[in-house]
Amino acid sequence: MELHELTAFQSNQLTHFKLVLNDVKNQDLHTLYMEAINGIEQNLKELLQYYPLAPEGTRNSGNEMDMTAFYAGQLLGFAKTSVRNYAIAITETATPQLRETLQKQLNGAIQLHGKVFYFMLERGLYPSYDLPKLLANDVAMANKAISL
Repeated sequence: MELHELTAFQSNQLTHFKLVLNDVKNQDLHTLYMEAINGIEQNLKELLQYYPLAPEGTRNSGNEMDMTAFYAGQLLGFAKTSVRNYAIAITETATPQLRETLQKQLNGAIQLHGKVFYFMLERGLYPSYDLPKLLANDVAMANKAISL
């Protein structure tokens, strides 16, 4: 599952970086974005070699893409990262009041994660209980991100 997590996360980030690249006007930052894009593309190409159960993904046909899966994946990744970050922050909290606040916010992040997860699951955007389909989606998503 960690291979899936890495592939899905990097595919979403690569898509996002490519979508906003032209908005990055500072040349030094633009250069850093290009370095990140090239590095992530290479990472994905290497990770895809470990997907023997998945069929070949398809390249972008040039038609306008439905970005629902991408946007939902971005939100799911944010929610999951929030849960992890709140859990870590709670273990390092010095005051009871802050701990209570972080626990409340952690519960909100958990609820958001569940809502986004079920949104994706119900629409076939995240087939988490079907490993071959999950891995096939990873391959397709990574190839789409690379081909942008």
